[in-house]
Amino acid sequence: MIEPFRLTATEARARLAEGSLTARALVESCLARIAARDGDLRAWLAISDKALQEADRLDALPVERRGLLHGLPIGVKDVFDTADLPTTHNSPLYQGFRPAADAPSVDILRAHGAIVLGKTDTTEFAAAGRNAATANPHDLSRTPGGSSAGSAAAVADCHVPLALATQTGGSTIRPASFCGIYGFKPSAGLVSREGVKLYAISFDTVGWYGRCIQDIALLATAYGIVEPLTPPPAPDARLSVGLTFGPYADELEPESVAALGIAAERLRAAGHAVETIDLPQDFGQLDLWHRTILHREGAQAFRNLALRHGSALHDDFHHRVENRDGRSLADLKAAHDGAARAQTDFDAIAAGYDLVLAPSAPGIAPLGRAPGNPLFNAMWTLLRVPCLNLPVTGTGSGMPVGVTALAQRHDDAALLARAAILAPTLGAEDGPPPATAGRPE
Repeated sequence: MIEPFRLTATEARARLAEGSLTARALVESCLARIAARDGDLRAWLAISDKALQEADRLDALPVERRGLLHGLPIGVKDVFDTADLPTTHNSPLYQGFRPAADAPSVDILRAHGAIVLGKTDTTEFAAAGRNAATANPHDLSRTPGGSSAGSAAAVADCHVPLALATQTGGSTIRPASFCGIYGFKPSAGLVSREGVKLYAISFDTVGWYGRCIQDIALLATAYGIVEPLTPPPAPDARLSVGLTFGPYADELEPESVAALGIAAERLRAAGHAVETIDLPQDFGQLDLWHRTILHREGAQAFRNLALRHGSALHDDFHHRVENRDGRSLADLKAAHDGAARAQTDFDAIAAGYDLVLAPSAPGIAPLGRAPGNPLFNAMWTLLRVPCLNLPVTGTGSGMPVGVTALAQRHDDAALLARAAILAPTLGAEDGPPPATAGRPE
């Protein structure tokens, strides 16, 4: 029998339903895995002391009262409000802070029967400042990516089958690539952001992680992301795929170039049509437009903390508040106008394919604890489209790397259904191998 902590959410859900696994046994197994591994990995900022009690309560429920996520442990990034656990934002200013209520996105999961196992480490305020202390489970000397560092590492290292993340630039997709798991950023606005630390209101998006694509779809269902924009495919459909290296291809490292190449070869061999596409010339401005909006909106998100706490607030946030890059309101207007044009332009491109594939990160996870370069993610966040990291095996790097599956805005349900057809071909449907990394030198 496979140890419960290694089960995907989909596998665990099936065993819970048939009665061969209890919520208590699953939670106990996950807690034991955390106890064995997190001294090195440091994915968690807080562990719930009520998780086993909640598991017992759920085990006692009659079958007809059990929810969609009955008994499944989940990690919550420490920028989501939780009433029973501190919400610190990994900031010295919020140590021990207890919100009065759960963020709606957390409350929904609890209402479906999920068990919040704890709060995962994050880049400070999911924005800048202090890095997460979390290591990459495949190599403890490397970053898991940020800002959703702890959530990505916890899922990759089998501490929990599911974890919540956020994305304002690349904070869900890039860690998924670095850690070799599935990560999903839905279309902007489809999941409530209430009770989640604000950075840039135009971009902040709730995302999540799993070790198979069915787990990603499970949480999408929990959040009501089921309405089709375009028809979902038949299970044996041959898909049309647009492949792009994007406007910043010169910044790609060999591992990400290889991942896209391998993906194209495997998909063609499986009978799918793959066409390399060029994006419009003005897409080269997307990163500038994103950063302009990000920093101007970030100035308002952190202005009160700068006034209240002065030098106790990390200088990165004062950089935003003081607009040290000198981005004018005219620059901000031009960025919004450019983004609006690009959104409709990309929707038209994506509508011509079943999905589009692009790089998920510049390359493999770099050494250290920095979040990593968001260049290959921020453009898609700006365009407000759904993004799904698909792990690609066989790149020869020894570290995970993925590709991003994309669709037009609000085509989330069809994107997940189409990506589920392609995922086994990319060689990673069973998720990453068990992490066995040792201590860094």
